[in-house]
Amino acid sequence: MSEEAFRSLYRQLRDQARTGAEHSRGALVHLTPERVSAATAGVRYGRSVSLAAPIEAHPGPDNPHPATHRMTGPSRRDTEAAGLHFALDRFAMNVHGDADSHLDALCHVLFDGELYGGVPAGTVTPDGATALTLDLLHDGIVGRGVLLDIARLREVPWLEPGDEVTADDLRAAEAAQGVLTGPGDLLFVRVGHRRRRRELGAWDAARARAGLHPTAMELLAERQVAVLGSDGNNDIAPSPVAGIAFPVHVLAMQAMGVHLLDYLDFEELAPACAELDRWHFLSVVAPLRLPAATGCPVNPIAVL
Repeated sequence: MSEEAFRSLYRQLRDQARTGAEHSRGALVHLTPERVSAATAGVRYGRSVSLAAPIEAHPGPDNPHPATHRMTGPSRRDTEAAGLHFALDRFAMNVHGDADSHLDALCHVLFDGELYGGVPAGTVTPDGATALTLDLLHDGIVGRGVLLDIARLREVPWLEPGDEVTADDLRAAEAAQGVLTGPGDLLFVRVGHRRRRRELGAWDAARARAGLHPTAMELLAERQVAVLGSDGNNDIAPSPVAGIAFPVHVLAMQAMGVHLLDYLDFEELAPACAELDRWHFLSVVAPLRLPAATGCPVNPIAVL
């Protein structure tokens, strides 16, 4: 895809999106109270499944700067003494890495000097972001989740790094699974990244990974999807667009206002959905309360 063609698609999707102060929550405007209520009423089995991978504290090809976890208490004396003492720890991580499950706030993507809705990129400062931050999600995201299993559709355990998911793939998965993505949905796309990583070992996912082709975003705009998540980065690597490294991030977040969930884990959810023949569920995403942050680790829950 040429940069010119990409920019034409970018302008089309940006112009279609609702912007302005009243729509500062981006595509979450499609997730209305009525749709949230309908999603909660759709729970059938009361079975909850995590969509996050365990956070890793060891370096690897896709995780050169892993999270750090350090115990700050109790001391050896505390463990041997009578009375009350506490276990204490400290945690730090590179939120937007290529290994850990995380949520991207709308202030994460800067393109041509702007954030979503024309907000100046200068609102992201060394002290934190001041607009479109994680604080927009302080009440969480609750709605109908839909899992489209592209690896299952193609009858392979996973898509190979560099493979692309098109709008036709998404439609074919809907037809095969008997589900239709609609307004306000949280759309989850499985490419099998986590299974490949577990069976073959980690690799440099920054250089090679499966993901959505940028043109697939037209379908998401048409369906008024509120949130997009994948077990990869959502973007293909190498990028299919000349001169644009993360085209799906640009289109989803900066043009359309769609929050992204990267590097999730569907290896428990996908078998559960297949077993129940039910590919939609109540989805609950509860980000941390970090008001000036561009993202955070997250543990989305599917309730079937």
